[in-house]
Amino acid sequence: MILDKDNISTKMVNYVYQELRHRIFLKEIKANQRLPEISIAKQLNVSRTPIREAFRKLAEEGLVVIRPNDGASTISPSIKDIKDAYEIREQLECYAIKQSVKKITPLQLCLLEENIQEEERIFQERNLEAYLDINTCFHKIIAESSNNKLLADYIENVLKRTYTYMIFYESFFDFDNNPSLDEHRAILAVLRERNEKRAIKFMCTHISLSLQLLISTKKEIEEKNQ
Repeated sequence: MILDKDNISTKMVNYVYQELRHRIFLKEIKANQRLPEISIAKQLNVSRTPIREAFRKLAEEGLVVIRPNDGASTISPSIKDIKDAYEIREQLECYAIKQSVKKITPLQLCLLEENIQEEERIFQERNLEAYLDINTCFHKIIAESSNNKLLADYIENVLKRTYTYMIFYESFFDFDNNPSLDEHRAILAVLRERNEKRAIKFMCTHISLSLQLLISTKKEIEEKNQ
């Protein structure tokens, strides 16, 4: 029997990548935490090669930073980093919803409604990874309904950046009810009304509140760790 070394290697990298990513989502791995190759290799019973490749995949997602001669660690965004990203996101998404108000189709409105229902179900499961995926989908539907592909691409990229921050600092699972769900319902309602002014206002408020919660949680975590 001939073993496919490349296939085994790919499976090993994916195993390490998924395991580390899962631990990050469960908050077993915190922000600004060093990721020592030797220790992780022993824990997962693998060589250091798939560890390095897994680090690269996590770095591409924005979850890990790899520094020459210093190894890998999870990201540690400053408050300014977070504010800068959210400022760009707010500008892009508020512009997108302005374009979407008159262009969004009945099908896209139905997709937003289904998305909110799924978001509510996933929130009850307290599954962060699935929740961020469905949350991203809600915003992507609105971006795509602007009929501006370049704008939608920019929004998708900035969503990826802000959601990496949420992975480490989110706290909405600490509540019985998710305020983001009500905000999404309000956004959908004004889109159905084709109310441009209120749609822009609701989107800007939604993003601003998300930023405030994120910064507040980051400060609490840092104070506890001092």
